Amino acid sequence: MKALIFPGQGSQSVGMGLDLYNNFDLVKKVFKEADDKLKYPLSKIILEGPESELRLTKNTQPAIMTLSYSIFKLIKEEFNIELKNAKYFAGHSLGEYSALVSVGSLNFQDALYLLHERGKSMQEAVPEGKGSMLAVMGLKIEELKKYISEISAKGVCEIANDNSDSQIILSGEKTTLEEINKNLKLNKKKSIFLPVSAPFHCSLMKGAAEKMKDKIINTEFLNPPIDIVSNVTAESENSIENIKNLLIKQIYSKVRWRESILYMIKNGVNEFIEIGPGKVLSGLTKRISGNVDVKSINTIEDIKSLK
Repeated sequence: MKALIFPGQGSQSVGMGLDLYNNFDLVKKVFKEADDKLKYPLSKIILEGPESELRLTKNTQPAIMTLSYSIFKLIKEEFNIELKNAKYFAGHSLGEYSALVSVGSLNFQDALYLLHERGKSMQEAVPEGKGSMLAVMGLKIEELKKYISEISAKGVCEIANDNSDSQIILSGEKTTLEEINKNLKLNKKKSIFLPVSAPFHCSLMKGAAEKMKDKIINTEFLNPPIDIVSNVTAESENSIENIKNLLIKQIYSKVRWRESILYMIKNGVNEFIEIGPGKVLSGLTKRISGNVDVKSINTIEDIKSLK
């Protein structure tokens, strides 16, 4: 039984999808649709950069979703490979929007608008330089919580992404994260600051969620024909009302990716197909369980391998 998974921020790179864009009119059409909807050349930023522009959250989020959706459409329409027999669709943070568009619950243009606004709201929620994110490697979540409790009185430091047993992302105030980073280094633990422009998926993002609330609520969603596994609950959801409320909460809540993968495995999934740029989720999924088949699909050869 298979599940489709869609990557989030950090999977982007300048030139991603160039081979697909050059070879398929369908991809050109999707990219043009994105440019027309956003009224600026997102496709040029994706294909040519500069990286500083692609890395801006308001661009990164619609860019990754645009490429992920292009690949999904290619698989289905150009290569006639049916993926609707998957048991679940899931995505990491913004990847949940890619999952919703691909499953047919959310219109592509509406998703572009929401992700561009989501990116702007998240970017503006915290003054530049005040927030940060820190990746911690090789520590289980319970052990890391002890470090957090030691410095929690000094400022915001929260678990943003529970990605796998060997990778957890912290988010919060920069000075507080610098303090926990120092403590981790003193105890010979590995941690690295991420090149992001804001502290995503923590309570500092509640203002962004408030800004996005009406935009998400007022967007039309259809009942997904295949269950979506939510980042917030790490369980399957198919109610439109639930999905909308969880997308609002997702902005300031922990991404429960490790638990989401384990939930899907527990419910019979033994094959995961990552659709979109990079191989981040494939790597995480292999670390979460060595007993599942994982494929990463973002080139013509990758798509052919699905047949």
